[in-house]
Amino acid sequence: MSNPQDEYVYMPMPSQSGGVPVPNRQDRADFVDKIKPEQVVELIRHKLLGEEEIGGNWVKVPSLQKNALSDRGAWEVSNLMLGVGSISVSISKLNSTQINNRLRGLMRELMVKMLSNWREYHLVDVGQFYYVKSLVFSNALVVLSQAGEGSIQELFKTTIQENRNISTEKKEPGKLRRILGMGG
Repeated sequence: MSNPQDEYVYMPMPSQSGGVPVPNRQDRADFVDKIKPEQVVELIRHKLLGEEEIGGNWVKVPSLQKNALSDRGAWEVSNLMLGVGSISVSISKLNSTQINNRLRGLMRELMVKMLSNWREYHLVDVGQFYYVKSLVFSNALVVLSQAGEGSIQELFKTTIQENRNISTEKKEPGKLRRILGMGG
């Protein structure tokens, strides 16, 4: 049987910031590392080339080759998206006017590139123009919307880790403990 005087009482102590959870820089860094817009851009480039990922390798799909862009076309179109799909843009705080202006500028540049280089890009019908425009527009809209009104920044604010210090205090017999029947 243990001696009641040898028991320890755990007392939670407030953190140094007054008990308020403190954002952890490592959590934020891990979160930023998970934002990988270049992966989406690479995926779209392969789709523009008429490729599918099978067993970890990109394979040309014969049924998609009729509408596939050339290597140059796929690279240039996907590289246009890197400007709006960077981590810096994702964690920026953009208002709706800035988002609309960026989207219009991107679409204008895309259309000029496709019209100027239609032969080199292997654009053979109007449907390809709309398909490419839809891919780029949808991706850019989603990325820019993440930056809209700082929604990713707000998410960072909620990425926290609470630290608490716990100290132990050995029970000492005293008058109050005897009165409360806690030993001593």
